[in-house]
Amino acid sequence: MRLDVRKYLFDVQDACRLLTEFSAGKTFDGYRSDVMLRSAVERQFGIVGEALSQMLKLDPGMASALTDTRRIIAFRNMLIHGYAQVSDEVVWGILQKNLPILRQEVEQLLSDENLP
Repeated sequence: MRLDVRKYLFDVQDACRLLTEFSAGKTFDGYRSDVMLRSAVERQFGIVGEALSQMLKLDPGMASALTDTRRIIAFRNMLIHGYAQVSDEVVWGILQKNLPILRQEVEQLLSDENLP
């Protein structure tokens, strides 16, 4: 795997770690009522989507290495450009359901020394 592609995967890994830390022990109601937490979560999801977008510009073949890469990038675009339509329920659902999958896949990719 190219060094610059790995750099973007490390950025995703770090954002996933922070998202996990931020949401640990939280409930949806706690998330919804905490503007700072919502802002932090949305910022880290923005980083995830941007890092994946930049990674795919360098290596489009990486899109198949992670589940829903294009949807993650679209989610980032919605957070940034369609912020007025951001649904707390959707963000929380992605945080709870999809983040663990992404985190595991990224960690697996980064641990595989045989990737081109």
